[in-house]
Amino acid sequence: MTRLPRRATRPLRFTWLLAALLLTGCVTTTDSVYTNPPSPEDALERRVSLARQYIGERDWENAKRNLAQAVKIDDRNAEVYEAFALVYQSTGEKELAEESFEKAIRLQRDFSRARNNYAAFLFSEQRYADAEKQLDYVVKDTLYSARPLAFVNLGLCQLQLGKRLQAEESFSRALSMDRVNTIALLELAILKYEDGDYRAAERYYGTYRTAVRPQSPRGFWLGVRLARATGDKDGESSYALALSSLYPQSPEFQEYQRTLNSGQ
Repeated sequence: MTRLPRRATRPLRFTWLLAALLLTGCVTTTDSVYTNPPSPEDALERRVSLARQYIGERDWENAKRNLAQAVKIDDRNAEVYEAFALVYQSTGEKELAEESFEKAIRLQRDFSRARNNYAAFLFSEQRYADAEKQLDYVVKDTLYSARPLAFVNLGLCQLQLGKRLQAEESFSRALSMDRVNTIALLELAILKYEDGDYRAAERYYGTYRTAVRPQSPRGFWLGVRLARATGDKDGESSYALALSSLYPQSPEFQEYQRTLNSGQ
């Protein structure tokens, strides 16, 4: 099959596990009154819990205040330093974020959530090889509840590193554990389209299309190209209309317009 030329860059998503760290609900700003003094373990858990809630509300100063108190209770708790790293990353303090991620992992080498979040940080800094190293460790953790997500993130790193076959394998592993992982489905559909394997591309794309509403601009743009490749004029018009209506400022719509102007 003829392989289609790949674009030099691909807009990729990298999925943080920040949401897994956060708790919902209102933050209590005053300390609770205990009938008996809390144990160090209870006091630590309470400080970390408050910090997580403040992170969820993007209240970085109160998050750092509670984490600083947590460090005073236990300065070797990996979760505290992971939370610090997320705060520092959010406030643009990149060196402190990296130091905190590294410390969390030194204290708990099997802390897969911290490694995944550290990989997200490294990815955002375009340090794809370093991110891949962290994720290689994470995906080997068979007890990690977010392992499918880790395989997706690994695949996104591998795409950036030009490791196309490895990326395809990583996305396939993610789907073997989570059949409706929309990121993996779309990435595999695009890879198969670029290979000229339109039947496989349509299969992945069809599952993606039913699993997500509305589609992303990349999804609609793939729909346009697949419809063109298979001679589906109605499908091409439908996807193009959705792309122009929902995402008129997107790079994908601009690319679609360029193909019209060039007669492709």
